[in-house]
Amino acid sequence: MRPRRRYEPARPSVPHARINDGIRASRVRLIDTDGSQIGIKTTDEAREYAYAKNLDLVEIAATADPPVCRVMDYGKYRYGEEQKAKLARKHQQQIHIKEIKLRPKIGVHDYETKKGHVVRFLGQRAKVKVTIMFRGRETTHPERGRDLLMRLAEDVQEIGMIESQPLLEGRNMTMVLAPTKSAGEKAKAEPEVKADAEAKISKSGEEKAKAEPEAKSKSAGEKAKAEPEAKSKSPVTSEQAVAEEVDGA
Repeated sequence: MRPRRRYEPARPSVPHARINDGIRASRVRLIDTDGSQIGIKTTDEAREYAYAKNLDLVEIAATADPPVCRVMDYGKYRYGEEQKAKLARKHQQQIHIKEIKLRPKIGVHDYETKKGHVVRFLGQRAKVKVTIMFRGRETTHPERGRDLLMRLAEDVQEIGMIESQPLLEGRNMTMVLAPTKSAGEKAKAEPEVKADAEAKISKSGEEKAKAEPEAKSKSAGEKAKAEPEAKSKSPVTSEQAVAEEVDGA
């Protein structure tokens, strides 16, 4: 029984360059590691020059006459090229297509639900394929399906535009909606607004917490100052009252 092959993840495809003994040209234009041109050399001389530096001779322009070769560490060169290819694939925009199916006699609530799905898909920067399914004698009135599709396109025109006009194919009528430039901006803005509001609330709470002890200490100090003044004023007032009573008598 043959052993199963082990699964190996696919690596980014990077075109292989001829190196060292794989270079077929008899003469090459040699470039040093720092980019300076050494001149035209035979392939054997260029290879010996690279080996003397413990590096590789890499053919970087095979179509030139003579071919251009550079002295470099081929392992590091391959790794750098793979990282560039991986980064380019990561930033490459992938187009997703979602599909929504409707009936010509769809109810109001079902229509609103389906429209909500279309809005969500467009907000995710995905294209939406809307399909109207006709049954029986419904095929004799394709204008109803067209009107429904145009109504949906008009309802989501702020975030979606018609990429493919309604087209009848057999018993189905399809239309493709593509997201506009403004689609998805609201969804991105909502977390930022929420974070700003939470930051303001936390900041106001901290300021309130700091202000309460200061207000309490200030009121306690004012109360402590007011008590001695009240005590000092009360005897004087009583003596004045006694003096006034004597004078009146």
